[in-house]
Parts: sequence; C-alpha cells; structure tokens
Amino acid sequence: MQGSPGGVASWTSRVIFSADDFGLSEAVNEGVERAYRDGVLRQCSLMVAGEAATDAVRRARSMPGLRLGLHLVVIEGRSVLPASVVPDLVDASGWFSSDQLRLGLRYYFRPRVRRQLRAEIAAQFAAFAATGLDLHHADAHKHMHLHPTVGRLLIEEGARYGLNRVRVPFEPVAVMARCGVVPGLGARAMAAGTSVLRRQITRAGMTATDQVFGLAWSGAVTEARLLALAEHLPPGETEIYTHPAAGRDALLDRLMPDYQHEAELAALLSPAVRDAYKEAML
Repeated sequence: MQGSPGGVASWTSRVIFSADDFGLSEAVNEGVERAYRDGVLRQCSLMVAGEAATDAVRRARSMPGLRLGLHLVVIEGRSVLPASVVPDLVDASGWFSSDQLRLGLRYYFRPRVRRQLRAEIAAQFAAFAATGLDLHHADAHKHMHLHPTVGRLLIEEGARYGLNRVRVPFEPVAVMARCGVVPGLGARAMAAGTSVLRRQITRAGMTATDQVFGLAWSGAVTEARLLALAEHLPPGETEIYTHPAAGRDALLDRLMPDYQHEAELAALLSPAVRDAYKEAML
C-alpha cells in the first residue's frame, strides 16, 4: 500500500530519516543535532577522519537514541592512515581524489592499491570502534561501496566489528516518476547496479532497507519533495537520506556548492513532514 489519504504514510511502510557527512564540519554537526533533537532525523553516518569528527563524537554521546554508522570515505575526503602508508590512495596531504572513474579502475585492477584500500577501510572501522559508540550500519561517501571491490572490503572488514547493516542505495525509478522525476539512464543503471551489493550483503548475513530515497534529490531534499514522496511510499523499510547543515562554511562551499543544506535541515524540522510520516517512522 502507498500513502494513505492526507499524505500520512501507510503502516505497511516503515521510514528512517538519516543524514550523511556527520563530522565533516561543525555546521553539519549542528544541523544533525538540531534535526535529531527537534525534528525527524533518527540516524546518521560518521566521517571518522572528518575535520569535525571529534565534535561529532562528543555530540553523538549526548544523543544515545541516534543510530550511528560509519560513512566510509574512499573518495573526496581525508584518509585515516598517513599518506606515507597509503600513497597509492591519496595525495601528499592525505586527500582522496574526486575522480570516481579513475579511482574505480585503480581499486579494481591494481592489487597493490587494493591492499592499501583494505588497510584504510580497516583503519576507518577501527577509528569508529575507538569512539566507544555502537556501530548501527555502514555506507560510503558518494555511494562508493557500489563498486564491487569497495563493497566487498567494507563487508569483510566491517564484519570484524560486528557490522550487520549496510545501505543499498536502491531508489525505485517508478516511485520517483510518480513524484515528478523523469528517470534518466544513469538513475536506471544505478538502480540495476545495486543488485550486486545486495547479493554481497545477503551472502554475508547482513541486512539493508528495501529502498533508499534522496539520490535523485541529493542536496535538495526539501519539505515539498518529502511531502510529495509521502504520498507514494512503497511498502517495506525505507531510508530517506539527507545532508542537513546549520549554515554554510568554506568546506561546504568547496565540496558541495550547490547543496541546499539549510533547506534540508528545515525539511527535517518541518511539522508538516513530521505529520506526514508519523505513522511510518522507525
């Protein structure tokens, strides 16, 4: 069953609102905290090497009801291991490239790079464990765990730390079409490509939500769009992922200049959104 009259999600749908990039900056951390305390946010993913990771961990300890996971960074971000240890992964400053195609080819075809990649992924899980916080799930920045090598290593190293839940970023194109989004070839290909990751986590005995929304609207998950989606929620367990922040800063301007972080925070704080999803929220 889809949304019931009045935009209130049906009991056959279960929804968790999540946020990525916790630890990237204090503006993001503040947005996550406000969205949790005063809004519908109940889950987020931590960048353990983010510039504001220490601040994020401090805040997370004061929000025990917030489900926290690892936001694995193997693209466009900082490594945990020193650049001298993973020289084929990062530049001299310890920063991963933003070139997804080039990284994907190197991760797949070069054994030396794969060894360093495994070490870095293990180090990120170890850094999360060192916080003493419970590991609820894992996902990856820019959904890089859709890459079969990254996905496999995330699952294998995560299992050592009790990981049992991984995001599979499957966004049903039919649902998005009903919300006014015309699915392009890229969206269809990505939806089809999630089947490999889902098989990987199933074989590992791990779980995932049935679908994820926020991909087509990444950086622009506004109140109006969330209200539209509430009318068309498919049955099963759904994650709606967002990028809230309480204001702009230089890092957000550099990495995500077009993202509407404050509008996404406003959507998560919206009473109308809370009402629309109140019967479905996990």
